[in-house]
Amino acid sequence: MFLITVYFLIQCILLFVMLFKKLWRRTLGVETSSSKSPPPAAVVAGVPPAVCVALHCCSSRGTMTTAFLVLLSLLVAGVWGNEFSILRSPGSVVFRNGNWPISAERIPDVAALSMGFTVKENLSWPGLAVGNLFRRPQATIMVMVKGIDKLAFPTERVISYPLENAVPFSLDSVANAIHSLFSEETPVVLQLAPSEERVYLVGKANSVFEDLSVTLQQLRNHLFQENSILSSLPLNSLSRNEEVDLLFLCELQVLHEISSLLSFNQHVAEDHSPDLYSLELVGLDEIEKRYGKESEQFRDASKILVDALQKFADDMYSLYGGNAVVELVTIKSFDTRLVRKTRMILEANPEKQVIPYNLAYKYNFEYSVVFNLVLWVMIALVLAVLIISYNIWNMDPGYDSIIYRMTNQKIRMD
Repeated sequence: MFLITVYFLIQCILLFVMLFKKLWRRTLGVETSSSKSPPPAAVVAGVPPAVCVALHCCSSRGTMTTAFLVLLSLLVAGVWGNEFSILRSPGSVVFRNGNWPISAERIPDVAALSMGFTVKENLSWPGLAVGNLFRRPQATIMVMVKGIDKLAFPTERVISYPLENAVPFSLDSVANAIHSLFSEETPVVLQLAPSEERVYLVGKANSVFEDLSVTLQQLRNHLFQENSILSSLPLNSLSRNEEVDLLFLCELQVLHEISSLLSFNQHVAEDHSPDLYSLELVGLDEIEKRYGKESEQFRDASKILVDALQKFADDMYSLYGGNAVVELVTIKSFDTRLVRKTRMILEANPEKQVIPYNLAYKYNFEYSVVFNLVLWVMIALVLAVLIISYNIWNMDPGYDSIIYRMTNQKIRMD
């Protein structure tokens, strides 16, 4: 991300230099109205055509402020379009209000640190502060919505942060940490993607969510029953007969069933093991592809999704007694270019990388712990051996040893 930011800053400087030079020549009368300007896409080599066209139009009008605003909006929309939001959080986990961006690949580390687990790499992100170390949340619920960069939540209840480097990520590391540390207590780990019919259940989730609909056919059957969300949901422009609309409604039905099944098994939320929920929703993305972003169906679906997520967050938060973190990730589309570049580099150079300057390899986070344990145990053992040896060397056999004392008495008796 640092290299991308430097690249855009260099482009901004070059564009403004060219624009200032053009205005200065026009002021001195060097450039007349009959002179032709170069094509906007070729102003600066390597600059995206959309940025060049926008700046060319603005420079032809002679407005430096408009050019700056257009460039700034393009940079913000291209780099920080997605969001990472905190819908609910207990008092023991402190999320600060601010416009601090976070990379998508570090979101699992945020979830792990908020639950009290350690991570391999330090997270220098000011959005997460140090909370109560002796009271950690009992559950972390993360919902990822694809197809939209942000949702219109009330700002007074939701804390949002810009999301950069929108690469695919998963909470498998957090699930493995929970399973390894609390394997005897069988915590609830639920990872579900209804559109792909992909589900992962660990621990008590197999019994609690045994009746959960995981296939699209099961969801459609439950959707047309009496206790489904259709009985209390205003569809407006959405239709029950459209396949795309049904996929969106089925995902909302999953949210309703998770909170309902958990309410029937309240004892699961009251145990001492932390739980993890990870949900992936793509129904809104399919509606946008079918009807368009400016359509009435997309606007109604966005409003319905906001209301459903708020209700789901409130229900899960109350079921865990106010000791749960509910997080939301909205991603317009994943940036898979970084993943492909990494794979191509590994395939092109499979040999072991040679470290220049004869530098030592990088230690992991457990090195300091192991080093201190070995060091102080060795020091304690050496001191113990020295003290014992000194006392044995200066020991008086007649008074300090029971062996010599008993032998001496036996000799006297004989």
